[in-house]
Amino acid sequence: MSEPSLTSLEITAQPGCWRRAARAAASTPPGLPRAGERVAVTGCGTSWFMAQAYAALREASGQGETDAFPASEFPVSRTYDRLVVITRSGTTTEVLDLIAEVRERWEVLALTADPASPVVAAADEAVVLDWADEESVVQTRFATTALAFLRAGLEAGGRLPEGVRRVAQAAADAETALSEPLPRAALTAEQWTFLGAGWAYGLAQEAALKMREAAGAWTEAYPAMEYRHGPIAITGPGRAAWILGPAPAGLEADVSRTGGVLVSDGHRLDPMADLIRAQRLAVAVAESRGLNPDTPRGLTRSVILKG
Repeated sequence: MSEPSLTSLEITAQPGCWRRAARAAASTPPGLPRAGERVAVTGCGTSWFMAQAYAALREASGQGETDAFPASEFPVSRTYDRLVVITRSGTTTEVLDLIAEVRERWEVLALTADPASPVVAAADEAVVLDWADEESVVQTRFATTALAFLRAGLEAGGRLPEGVRRVAQAAADAETALSEPLPRAALTAEQWTFLGAGWAYGLAQEAALKMREAAGAWTEAYPAMEYRHGPIAITGPGRAAWILGPAPAGLEADVSRTGGVLVSDGHRLDPMADLIRAQRLAVAVAESRGLNPDTPRGLTRSVILKG
């Protein structure tokens, strides 16, 4: 039997990383957004999708207006109290350029994995999650740990949106997601569409990205209710729609009529834990195609643009 990939090993480390992140956030570190602040969250790729999830969670919790943008498309003419940056390497060109442009106007908090990276000096405050760093190019545990940290910060603020579990419960659900077999219909599908509502939409985007990065797979992602306004046309026999979080009423019947299959565990697993199942699926599909998920085609650990 071959050795597990680095990506697989990093995926399995997530429950412990989330618990450690929750303990770190419980002390309310400097730089975390305060209730009532107008906040923007940014990143690139996976980090942008984690930014989307956190922004939706924070605003739904009633702690303040919160927007998420990719660093390369950030509307710098807007006014915010605080910018939260998620960047594993701390070296991404677009992120550093954005901080340089707005730091004189807004407080900047950076979450990164490298204490020696340029983003630590560029930001007003930095949270270094070096114990969640990865050797893999494809992000898994750092991104979800950063989200767990920010999510636990909302818990410390005393408010969570209705129906959203605490990070401790999400970590327990993650252990379940790691221990159970993957749905056979998902493993044998030829195409996957990931869905989510509210904060889980960012996670659906991330699930689709993992499949593209690790397996070169044909995947799409949409808000759960928007899926029926056109994108459902792509679903059919041999294709799967996977929803992270509870499924809207009637969705299963709609997918069934296409001949496709709906993968749904949203009433049992926290959406972040269900993302782990999608990460595992990406590795499994990659390996079934003879690909190494540790060395995705055309990708590097950080995008650094030359002059």
